[in-house]
Amino acid sequence: MSNAPVDNSRRRFLTIATSVVGGVGAVGAAVPFIASWNPSERAKSAGAPVEVDISKLESGQLIRVEWRGKPVWIVNRTPKMLEQMKQHEDKLRDPNSEEPQQLASAQNGYRSKRPELFVAVGICTHLGCSPSFLNGSFGEKVEGTDSGFFCPCHGSKFDMAGRVFQNVPAPLNLEIPPYTFIDDTTILVGEEEGVA
Repeated sequence: MSNAPVDNSRRRFLTIATSVVGGVGAVGAAVPFIASWNPSERAKSAGAPVEVDISKLESGQLIRVEWRGKPVWIVNRTPKMLEQMKQHEDKLRDPNSEEPQQLASAQNGYRSKRPELFVAVGICTHLGCSPSFLNGSFGEKVEGTDSGFFCPCHGSKFDMAGRVFQNVPAPLNLEIPPYTFIDDTTILVGEEEGVA
């Protein structure tokens, strides 16, 4: 056995170097593990919420996004569209959205959380076709109003709140998906505010 003095600085260097290498390895293993917690594209289509930027949505314009494999419309309604919705309530099948499939947020005159922004699943409640958006720019009319939605498959008509008119095949108003506003220019479709 040798009584040579112990070199503590070398020992300290090796301890620190080993700790750094181990830390880098732990971070390298943790990054893909934590990234795996994010929903995959497949999971998103199966129901994960979808974030939508509406900052460039112009007045009278409709944008489409996909949520759970369904088209979701977001329409920035003009003041004229909002005014016309009040003029035909006597022609609607369910003007107050009292059918049990409706969300509480859909049970107001606009069927939305903000009067100017309408969010709906773009599938006709009759047989699942996708109605056309008629914004009045080409002279089209829906039950006498300049704007609304018309299903070309069997002739169902909906107003700018997605409420179905009487005497058409569709039995229910358009579905309103759960959604919440993250901020003034971002909507999260698929998650209701205050619901986990």
